This record gives sequence, C-alpha cells and structure tokens, in this order.
Amino acid sequence: GGEVIMPLVYLLLSLLLITYKMPLLQPPPAKYGGRHTVTLIPGDGIGPELLNHVREVFRFSCVPVDFEVVHVNSAVETEDDINNAITAIRRNGVALKGNIETKHTMAPSVKSRNNLLRTSLDLYANVMHCQSLPGVQTRHKNIDIMIIRENTEGEYSSLEHESVSGVVESLKIITRNNSLRIADYAFKLAREKGRRRVTAVHKANIMKLGDGLFLQCCREVASGYPDITFDSMIVDNTTMQLVSKPQQFDVMVMPNLYGNVVSNVCAGLVGGPGLVPGANYGHVYAVFETATRNTGKSIANRNIANPTAMLLASCMMLDHLKLYDHASSIRNAILNTMNETRLHTADIGGQGTTSEVVQTIMRFIQSKGQLTSEY
Repeated sequence: GGEVIMPLVYLLLSLLLITYKMPLLQPPPAKYGGRHTVTLIPGDGIGPELLNHVREVFRFSCVPVDFEVVHVNSAVETEDDINNAITAIRRNGVALKGNIETKHTMAPSVKSRNNLLRTSLDLYANVMHCQSLPGVQTRHKNIDIMIIRENTEGEYSSLEHESVSGVVESLKIITRNNSLRIADYAFKLAREKGRRRVTAVHKANIMKLGDGLFLQCCREVASGYPDITFDSMIVDNTTMQLVSKPQQFDVMVMPNLYGNVVSNVCAGLVGGPGLVPGANYGHVYAVFETATRNTGKSIANRNIANPTAMLLASCMMLDHLKLYDHASSIRNAILNTMNETRLHTADIGGQGTTSEVVQTIMRFIQSKGQLTSEY
C-alpha cells in the first residue's frame, strides 16, 4: 500500500539528487611517498613533442609526478590501444593527453578514440577558461569566459545508421539526468569562482524536445542558485554575439556540439588553439588536454608549435592534484614569457621556436620571476 510506496519514492528522489548534486571532483590521493602517477597519452600531430616539453618542465621544476606513458595508434581499427589507455586512467585517476586523430576515411564502425575515452570514463564536463592575455595582439580585449560543455551525449552519441540507401539517420541524445548534472556543475563552478551569470546556449526554438529539455533542466537548476543570474541564448545568435561583443559573457553552459563550436570560436578570439587549456571531469576521473583538441599535423615535428595550451593544461592538472605551488610557479613563468619578453611562436605573430619558448619559461622558473596578474 501507500505505506510502502511513499518511502520508496523518497528514496528514489534522494538518489536522483545525489546523482546530480554531488560535489566537484576530488583528486586521487598521492601514492608512493607523496608522488602522483598520471597517465600520459601522447596522441598524434604535435601532441608527442608538446608533452615531451611538459615532462621537461616538470623535471626541471621537481614536480612530484610520474608519468605512465600509453600510446594509442589512431591508424588501427581495433580498440585495444584505447582500452589500455582507459584502464590506465582508471588505475591512476588522472591523465594528460594529446589529441588522437579521427580519420574520416576509416569505416563508420570505427568510433573516435577521444569520444570513446570520454564516454567510457563518464567525463561529462568539459571545462575551458578563455581569457585575454596581455601580451597577445587580438581584435577583442578583456575576454574572460568559462565554457562548460556536456561531454558525453548530444550529437556525439555515435548512433548513426543508413537503413535506406542515401538516407542516414543520426540520433542526438539529450537526457534529463545528464542535462541536470552539467547544469549543476556549471552553477557550482560559477559560485566557486565568484562568477555572477550563467548563460545556457541552445536551439530549443527548432529542437523543441531535445534542446527544450536541456534548457528546462538549466532553468530548474538555476532556481537553486538565486545568487547567480541565469539567461539563455540561441546558438546562432551566440556565435554572432561572441565575435561582436564577447565581453558580455561570463559562464556558458551548453550541449556537446554547440560546445565544440563555441569553444573554438572563443579560442580564436583570444589568439588561437595554441593558447587555451581544457579539462574533462567526471565524478571519478579527470583528463587534461588543449581546449580545442587540435591535432596540428601540418606543423608536427617542426619545433614551431605553441606549447602554451598544453603547459597551461598541465598546470590545471597540478591544481587538480592540489600541487598549487608548482602550478603557480609554472603558470607565472608561462605568462611572464608571453607578456614580458614577448617571445611568441609563429601562430601569434612571433618568430620563436617551441624550444626557445620552453627554455625561457624554465629560466623564469629558476629566477622565480613572479607575475601579478592571474590566469
């Protein structure tokens, strides 16, 4: 009767609240005498050389991190390599990776390795902090946007079929549970970082059920954060507003595909893919990489790639591991190198090589050069 049903209802409601009201991810405890083991996935293109520079800087700075290197061969169709990488991340809890190429020419059954990694580990929140850097010449100034992207579903659900020749159906999946948890993550992060406004990006005027559900979930979560202003914007207007007046945005939350587009637009606004770090968080695991997930094949092994985004991603990883002093030291040295010496790689108008930039960063670390502004 009712005496049995009501307690069950309360139990189910409690479990639902726990699902999307969990605290932000805690790092794994340090092992082996205070040292952390982190999975390192070199990836393709410029990934291997940039990650070698990260290891060089970490050694120079005596960072208590040991890397377990796991190679993923994007040219093979079997999933053995990516499964090994996923197992290593499950073991270590944290990873730093280069982008793994997804070849369009491979069979439709071959799924994106990056996508498999994120969905297998339920890395549901992609976080990117897009901020103007004083030493970089760009059209827009004073940009400071945090982009929170749902990372596991939407158009990236890998559910496509061609039942009738010439007619492809591609399924976009939006679920209430995942929309609630990404919205809650965005508002939690906004409050933690002292932000004042969260903007949900959507196309609910056309996809009334899918994007409509996402938008409704954002509104529900917003009601629990009266200290933070909530608004919403249609995705096409969002891209126009971003390139005309990006300073109006504070924290943005959106489904997977819009997140991909908006994060690349924002990276372009502050100087390009070589400058902005990114992080993927779940309830258990965290994976750090460059924000735009750019392979950079055309400039690989030429010593001209900008190391900034990958080095800043490694600083985000150090913050996650609560190695705040090391993160601050390396971050300050990166920003000093960019802003004080104006030593830039070609992508932001300079003539410096990757190695020269990294050597200068290490000299700043050695001299404990401090920068007053924070990234």
